[in-house]
Amino acid sequence: MLNINFVPDDYVKSSESRRTNLLYLVLFAVVMAALGGSFTTIKIRRRALNAKEVLVNTKMGQAQEAIKQFEELQTKRKAMMKTALVTAELLEPVPRSLLLASLTNNLPAGASLLRVYFVQKEPKDVSRAGATSKYRQAQAQKAASGAQVSQEKLLETHIDIEGIALSDLQVAAYIERLGSSILLDNVALVESKEHDIEGTMFRQFKLTAMLRKDVHLTSGDISRIRAKREKATYSF
Repeated sequence: MLNINFVPDDYVKSSESRRTNLLYLVLFAVVMAALGGSFTTIKIRRRALNAKEVLVNTKMGQAQEAIKQFEELQTKRKAMMKTALVTAELLEPVPRSLLLASLTNNLPAGASLLRVYFVQKEPKDVSRAGATSKYRQAQAQKAASGAQVSQEKLLETHIDIEGIALSDLQVAAYIERLGSSILLDNVALVESKEHDIEGTMFRQFKLTAMLRKDVHLTSGDISRIRAKREKATYSF
């Protein structure tokens, strides 16, 4: 049986054209949606990367600040260590405990110390006899030879001693003992006066002395001084 199509060709072509256009519009919408989604995703990722970059930069800044502070602390530590070494060399060319032990060991029986002061002073411009002048001559020779001389080593360690004794004879004996010590030099009496302690008359004395320059103590000297100090302490 023969099929007869009563639909005009123009209508068919128009319908097909509409369907084609609709399909193109759908495809265009899909592509635009994909592009929009891609753009949104890229933008979100970019924001996330920017946030990470800011965080990394912040951490790097904090790390650089911490490194800077650490370097400053290291510099201060080195300066403090240098100062401590210079101070130790300046104030204690001989351990202070040994000086105190020597001062105590040479006390006559019945005498005791009240106060001991250690003072650093620059040497006087006037040349002094004895060990001081020899020391300065040695320093001048070192300077002339080009060797580096520490200014701190030119300072002198002076010692002020206050104590009490039973008599002036004990004070004189103490001065003689200190004068013969390997640690002290220029021992001199400043004052000696009567002092009443609970009805008993004592001699309160004040002495000055100076630490010898370039003192070199052997381990045997140190052991003897400390042993004598311990013996004196137990005996007392």
